[in-house]
Amino acid sequence: MSYVEMPGAKVPIRMWTDPASVEDGALQQLRNVATLPWIKGLAVMPDVHYGKGATVGSVIAMQGAVCPAAVGVDIGCGMSAVKTSLTANDLPGDLSRLRSKIEQAIPVGRGMHGDPVDPAHLHGFGTAGWDDFWGRFDGVAEAVKFRRERAALQMGTLGSGNHFAELCIDMQNAVWLMLHSGSRNIGKELAEHHIGVAQKLPHNQGLIDRDLAVFVADTPQMAAYRSDLYWAQEYAKYNRSIMMALFKDVIRKEFKKSKPTFEPEISCHHNYVSEERYEGMDLLVTRKGAIRAGSGEYGIIPGSMGTGSYIVKGLGNEKSFNSASHGAGRRMSRNAAKRRFSTKDLEEQTRGVECRKDSGVVDEIPGAYKPIEQVIDQQRDLVQVVAKLKQVVCVKG
Repeated sequence: MSYVEMPGAKVPIRMWTDPASVEDGALQQLRNVATLPWIKGLAVMPDVHYGKGATVGSVIAMQGAVCPAAVGVDIGCGMSAVKTSLTANDLPGDLSRLRSKIEQAIPVGRGMHGDPVDPAHLHGFGTAGWDDFWGRFDGVAEAVKFRRERAALQMGTLGSGNHFAELCIDMQNAVWLMLHSGSRNIGKELAEHHIGVAQKLPHNQGLIDRDLAVFVADTPQMAAYRSDLYWAQEYAKYNRSIMMALFKDVIRKEFKKSKPTFEPEISCHHNYVSEERYEGMDLLVTRKGAIRAGSGEYGIIPGSMGTGSYIVKGLGNEKSFNSASHGAGRRMSRNAAKRRFSTKDLEEQTRGVECRKDSGVVDEIPGAYKPIEQVIDQQRDLVQVVAKLKQVVCVKG
């Protein structure tokens, strides 16, 4: 860990990477965040890179304030993973049928279900709190209430960009299911609504960056945002749980003879806000591209679509606000990746993985991401590696 002091900063920036390796735009974003009046701490993960609103791979601890643009527009985005009883020997030589079945079960891109998924029909899915969750939709921002039908149809869908569903194999040849998604369009619209509200508030007019507009404690705007924020975070968690249940159903049907069983699900947000206490202070901790890594807590740190991922256990390092990286982190923008790489490069870098290899996913090519092994090595004081996974099927939006 490195401490970086910047002019005008109210707190030192704790970095789990070489400061010299951080792009100028991301450093400026971090410098801006560190000047906020409400800031009590800022930790930077090894997958750090420039982001919209705030730096991806940052953990922002504030007292009595929260920045909706720092949380981002994919509220509650995160990961889920499940270890199965299957082994690599159970898998067929040709995995294209399996990928097709996963894509049929879980809508990708802008796709949605024809009818809302009824969780009561999903094997092993707990429906406790489901009705209460949807009942609370009546309390969200008026600006998005007309989106309820779409939100219901998108529940249990993947989305696009870096979202994915994968079938992986660990170093002991056990098969895992893994997926990455968030709160879909409803989370995006809630975020954009509240970011717009925050930017118009008087106390935010003199900020160094309008994207850092905050809500402050004991105001109706803060209460409204936190209510919608927590609802969207719950939506994202339900979304992943339903997709995982659909994924499991595919596996049960495709490997009927093997009678697969599944271990408890590991799930973690990596774009969210949590109320936590550090150094005697009650803080609002925003993890923008970071997972919670409290002592003994399981987490998931994925690499790119051709490299692999890690299941980890947190070490409870309070200097990082009990946090760790959320993935490998991009080392170039999507547009830069499209300019630099071709579909031939994509085919070479994803050899051995059953996945899309067309121009539509060139921006997700492994070469556009930092080496996941390096990212893991830089946070050995934050997490302990439990399992290393290598994908053999990757479904992208």
